[in-house]
Formats: sequence, C-alpha cells, structure tokens
Amino acid sequence: MANQPLHRLLLRAQSAMNREILARASALGLSPGQPKVLEFLLHNGETNQKAIADHCEIEPATAGTILSRMERDGLIARARHEGNRRSLYVTLTPHGQEVAQAMDVAFHQADQAAAAGLTEEQQELLCAMLADVCDTLNVERKSPT
Repeated sequence: MANQPLHRLLLRAQSAMNREILARASALGLSPGQPKVLEFLLHNGETNQKAIADHCEIEPATAGTILSRMERDGLIARARHEGNRRSLYVTLTPHGQEVAQAMDVAFHQADQAAAAGLTEEQQELLCAMLADVCDTLNVERKSPT
C-alpha cells in the first residue's frame, strides 16, 4: 500500500480520520462542521463569524448555517458589540464549553488512535511534513496563474 500516489494516501488518511472524528462527535450529539467550530472557540475564546469561517476553511454562509444550529442547540451565543453593528461575535455557552471540552478529548483520542503505530519522532516528522504539504498547496492555490 505504501507505493500508492501521495494524493491517494492523503485522501485515505483524511477519510479515515474524518470517520473517526464524526463517530465521536455523533456520540456527543454533534453534526458535521460543529466539532471544528467548538475546538476553535474553546482555544480562542470569543470571536467573530468571519474568523471562524477563515480558520475552519469554510464559506461564511456555511459557517452561518452551522452557527445557527449550534445556537439553537444551546452550544453558542451570538451578539453584536457596542460600536460594531456589522459583526456578530460568537461565544461558547456553559453547555457548549462542556461539549467542546469533551470534543477536545475525542480529538486527542482520535490523534492517539491514528498515531498508535508511530514513534514520537515519527509523529513529529509526520506533522511537520503534513504542515509543509498544506502550506505548499495553500500558496499554490492563492498564486495567480
């Protein structure tokens, strides 16, 4: 299997990790898109919808749909700040904080499962290499052709 092309291996790894995370998220009552938003808010605190969309690499309209569901489910609260009527700011509710922390544990468990056969040095190298691949692809995507 190791002689597969890079794109195929990356897609298989992403698909397997996505299944692992979505199963753990589903057990917490979360739908796709919500775990990464919770993770971002847990680690970054209150922020605006645009920052969430940018960080999660989703369209602002998609972020708005995800956030509406999360607000309905009591995971987040959205409010405007005095003096800034254009941006909605998003914060975790106490319930959202609990679910975000549980999801953080689930992310950690998924990472451990994925890296179970690797040494610590291999894990660090893999993370560095994947970060390089992401950076390269993002630079190429943003470059004018």
